[in-house]
Amino acid sequence: MISSAYIHIPFCEHICHYCDFNKVFLKNQPVDEYLGLLKKEMELTLEKYQTQELKTVFVGGGTPTALNAGQLEVLCRDIRETLPFNPAAAEYTFEANPGDLSEDKLKVLKEGGVNRLSFGVQSFNDELLQRIGRSHRAKDVFSTLEKAAEAGFENISIDLIYALPGQTLEDFRETLKTALSLGLPHISGYSLIIEPKTVFYNLMQKGRLSLPPEESEAAMFELLMEETARAGYAQYEISNFAKPGYESRHNLTYWNNEEYYGFGAGAHSYLDGCRRANYGPLKKYFTPLMDHALPVIEENLVSVKEQMEEEMFLGLRKTRGVSAEGFEKKFGRGLMEVFGGEIAREIEFGRLQLDGGFLRLTRKGKFLGNEVFQSFLK
Repeated sequence: MISSAYIHIPFCEHICHYCDFNKVFLKNQPVDEYLGLLKKEMELTLEKYQTQELKTVFVGGGTPTALNAGQLEVLCRDIRETLPFNPAAAEYTFEANPGDLSEDKLKVLKEGGVNRLSFGVQSFNDELLQRIGRSHRAKDVFSTLEKAAEAGFENISIDLIYALPGQTLEDFRETLKTALSLGLPHISGYSLIIEPKTVFYNLMQKGRLSLPPEESEAAMFELLMEETARAGYAQYEISNFAKPGYESRHNLTYWNNEEYYGFGAGAHSYLDGCRRANYGPLKKYFTPLMDHALPVIEENLVSVKEQMEEEMFLGLRKTRGVSAEGFEKKFGRGLMEVFGGEIAREIEFGRLQLDGGFLRLTRKGKFLGNEVFQSFLK
């Protein structure tokens, strides 16, 4: 049964140099029409698929908080009225940019039932923030977090990115020190990935992007793991660190390889064993919905073999790892029966360990996760 929903708001006031998500500049965009058709997509989807009460709702982008207070109020109302979930029991997250959230917007979100905020901070170094195309500065983070706390938000997460162009280990140490001093319940830390169709990709193609060497990137990741542990955070997933009880329940839906709704332009969903993608361009997203049809551009029925592979490379991202018992219960075949050779090889390499019925990455494996995951794709 489906218990999570992702909702995509593709509008941004500024496009970051590393971002490859589906997004458009906010100015002169048909935001109100988008919100109306987004509600229609939710209604049409719920008519088609059986669901239980949702445990998580995540609104991402783009920048959802780039909408004005009135538009945010409409969005929150439509989500609450259309989707089957209880904000008092569910985890209900909005992504936000530091500096975007006025008192009015925070009040709308709080009254709309939102109980978790995720801020794209990336760095506390203003020069680096400018270099990567972020519009906020460190002071905006502090003032926005203060406003969020005054509005009654306690469950707050921030994202950091390391291995940025020109970033040193000492610079990341300072950013991490500042982040941990805030005492927030959740921190995500991601290594920069250069994606096609981004400003950074174009610069790299021209030989104009200077990135830290791999050993510096590894040192930053090691520092991230060490300092968060020292500050009382558990690394429950390769890139995510939480105080007890504050793990992202929504993201665990993905890593547990569970099904979920995806609403909005460019959103992806996993329903009835089928992975689907929506049209990304707004006009192409609008057209089928105006004809009372779902805006799906691509569908892929996931074979049992693919499901088992996904179970491995998603589940191994979790510190807990993949449950041998859970795998057999889900697929009717044992973990070693299906992947015995791959597991034995990765254990021999020192990148995996089998402990207490769970297969998980070793410390060495965490640094080479992508290579380990690749070994399960036949």
